[in-house]
Formats: sequence, structure tokens, C-alpha cells
Amino acid sequence: MQHKRDQLFDLRATRRRWLSFLLPPSIALLVASAHAQAPSPTPQPAQQAATTATSPDDAIKQREQELEAAREQQRKATELRDKLKADIAAIGQDRSKLNQQLIDIAGQVRSVETRIADAEARLQPLDGREREIRTSLDSRRSDVIEVLAALQRAGRRTPPALLVRPEDALQSLRTAMLLGAVVPELRVRAEKLAADLGELVALRKTISTERDALAADRDKLREDQTRLAALVDERQRQQSAAEKDMETEGARAIALSKQADNLQGLIAKMEQDLKSAAKAAATASLQGAPATVNGKPNLGALKDPARMSPAVAFASAKGLFSYPVNGTKIREFGGSDGAGGVQKGISLAAKPGAQVTTPCDGWVVYAGPFRSYGQLLILNAGGGYHVLIAGMERISVNIGQFVLTGEPVATMGSTSQVASILATNASQPVLYVEFRKDGTPIDPGPWWAANEGEKVRG
Repeated sequence: MQHKRDQLFDLRATRRRWLSFLLPPSIALLVASAHAQAPSPTPQPAQQAATTATSPDDAIKQREQELEAAREQQRKATELRDKLKADIAAIGQDRSKLNQQLIDIAGQVRSVETRIADAEARLQPLDGREREIRTSLDSRRSDVIEVLAALQRAGRRTPPALLVRPEDALQSLRTAMLLGAVVPELRVRAEKLAADLGELVALRKTISTERDALAADRDKLREDQTRLAALVDERQRQQSAAEKDMETEGARAIALSKQADNLQGLIAKMEQDLKSAAKAAATASLQGAPATVNGKPNLGALKDPARMSPAVAFASAKGLFSYPVNGTKIREFGGSDGAGGVQKGISLAAKPGAQVTTPCDGWVVYAGPFRSYGQLLILNAGGGYHVLIAGMERISVNIGQFVLTGEPVATMGSTSQVASILATNASQPVLYVEFRKDGTPIDPGPWWAANEGEKVRG
């Protein structure tokens, strides 16, 4: 019995020596530990049935865990709803506090949307590289089998007793000569496999970290969107209380829009025939130019959430505006509009459900559907300038409202709403933005900020 144990010990020692010689330490240790484990006995059919079947107790326990998770989600939703009610009650009728909350939460939503888009962009090449490595390893499955088989054969061959028989010594020399030719190639292949496996492990760790961060951002986005929706509802409730005839004005605006043939005609009709839009246009024309500091725009005025007129003159705000939505520009001003005409604004491809905010201060002179534009929002920014935003699924402001830079005004849908975009079979929603001066479309390019630090903030 002692002799057999000694042989087994020699066998395992020899196997470890071959592993440490042929493979890098991490892979050698992995294979050695796998070889050192005794094979498990094959379970009998009755045993297999016992291990695969779920006992009633396990099923009950799993059900209880699912129920507890559902209760926890419900508890969090209730806490969030109660907190929102308390926050809104604290705001009360203070318009400046409500505006500041809206701008801050909308900014958070846009920021989280950006982080999510960046994380998805980083994950795409990582997932691609993982697929490449897995495909490469699958294609070299025979190499893996051959390397492991060689290691196993070497491990099973016990060292010869060189001092017992000369034939054993000669056989050992011949084996050493053969391995001298084979082992270098085997080592190279093993090291290549180890490098690929190491990269795969690192990739999986990075992808897991990125996905955890992405999941956390998506949870935060849902919470922020819930909070933002509650604040928007409160803003519109207060607006409706101040403007008793809001619904009548909205219905009349839709009726007038059907009589307009083009955007300029729509703007003219709104600002002439609709009381709330006319009042907004009159206020815009009578307001005069905002104050400046040493001839430059007074950006500090943007910090006043209670303002009722533009803080910065539109003409002086070149290089300060941010896009109304997080997205990628797919059409430039002056290019083809996809329907045989010329693009009079820019088109931004966005994510489904993305938040739309105002690039500038202004009065809402139209909010609703219009011909091939889908849902259309028109702002009078003062000084003869108008900002047109189209392609949203839902608009959350009313005609006559004064909105601030960065304030949430609409939400994107899941598909494109603008007819010229639909004609190109766009796979994601697209926002159309157009600037006008005295009724004529102008290039909005000079107004967009070159980088994040230059954008105006509400």
C-alpha cells in the first residue's frame, strides 16, 4: 500500500514539473489543479432526477424571494412618490423655485442620458473584441485539446529509475531529445492560448463593470424622469390656473394651424389671431434689448429663475447655445432635406424618450401638430428671432408661456415624426431645429457652443 502511495506521489510531482515547464504559472496551476482532482462518480438515474428536480421547499423559497423583491420595488416607488409630493408642496406657488427645480432636474436627465450613450459606445467595441477572442479560441479548440493531452501524457509517465537499468537511462535520453524538439512549439502555443484567455478574462471584468455602471445610470434616469414628470405636471397645473381659457386657446390654435400653408404663415396667424400668442409676441417686441455688461451678454442674468423676459439678446448669444436634445447631427443647414428640397435647419438623431429642452429663453407662440412636421414648438426669442423645434412625440408647454434656457418642453418618441425623416427610413427618432430672423430661415451654426464649457446654463 505504501509503495502505491509513493508511485502516486511521484506521478503527481512529475505532472507538476511538466506543467511548470510548458505553461505560464497561472495556466499551469489551473490545469494542474484540474488534473489533481479525482473524477466524480457518474450519478445513477435516480440521483440525477433528485439533483435536477426542484423540491417544493426550494420553489416556495424562490417565490418568497420574488415577492420580497416586488415589495421592495413598491416600497421605493411609494417613498419616491411621497418625497415628490412633499417637494412640490414645499415649492407651492413660488415660480422661481419651480423653474429652478425643472432646469436642474432636466440638466441631470440630459447628463445621465449622455453617460448612458457614452457607456453604450464603450461597450460596443468591447463586446466585439470578446466575440473575436471567443471565435478564435473556438477555432483553436484542437490546439487546446492537444496541449492538454500532451500535458496529461507527460504527467502519467513516471520518472525512470536511472540507476537501476541502463535501458531506462537510454529511453530517458531519447525521450529528452524528442521533447527538446516538441516542447518549444508546444510552449509557444500554450503561451498564445494563455494570453488570449487572460485578455478574455480582463475583457469580461471590464464589460461587467461597464454594465453595472450602465444599469445604475438607467435606474437614476428613471427616477429623475419620474421626478421631472411630476414637476412638469405641477408647472402646467399652475399655468392652467393662471390662464383659465388655456384649453380654448389650444383648440383655436389647432384650427388656425390648418389654415396656414407654411411655417411663416403659421407664425403670422398665431401672433395676430391668437390672443395668448399675440400677447407673447407683443411682450417680445416691447421688451427691448436685455442689459449687457461692458457691451457683452450678461450671463449672470441667466441665474435668475424668476425672470419673465430673455436674459441674453438672441443676436448676442452666438456660440452659447446647447442642442435641445442629446444626439448626433445627421443633416446640416443648406443640405438636402431628403425630399428634393434644401434643409432650412439641422436634424439631430436622438434616443427614444430623450428629454428636449429649450436652447434659449422665449415665449411659446405655437405648440401642437402641424402638417408634415409632426409635433411643432415655436418660440419667439425676441428681436425678430424665432426658434422652431419639431419631431417630438409630446410637448409639455402651452401657448403663451415664457420658458427659460434649459427648461424641459418636450419628449422624443420611439420613431421619427417628421415626414422628410420618415422618407429616409430612419431607425431612431430625429429632432428638427430651425432658427428664423424676420421670417427667413438662418444658419443656426454660429449659435451652437463649440464645447461643454461654453454652453449657457439656466
